[in-house]
Amino acid sequence: MVSGGGGLIQTAVGINMQFTAVLAPAEEGGFVSTNPETGTTTQGDTVEDAISNLKGATAPYLEEFPHASVGHPLDTMFSLP
Repeated sequence: MVSGGGGLIQTAVGINMQFTAVLAPAEEGGFVSTNPETGTTTQGDTVEDAISNLKGATAPYLEEFPHASVGHPLDTMFSLP
């Protein structure tokens, strides 16, 4: 799993907001990208494509459902026996 800043997304009111992108390898190749703050999920052939597609999915989501920033999620890992 790759986790990193998804970058800035300009909202409908012109405010730049920073969101999280969590990427995981897809079974069919490429990457699945998820934004935990909004729940938007997309995919792309490369990390760059996956993040770009995630920005493209998250921006219109935020136009429909404005988001009040409450901070970034904590991203960690755990193991099972």
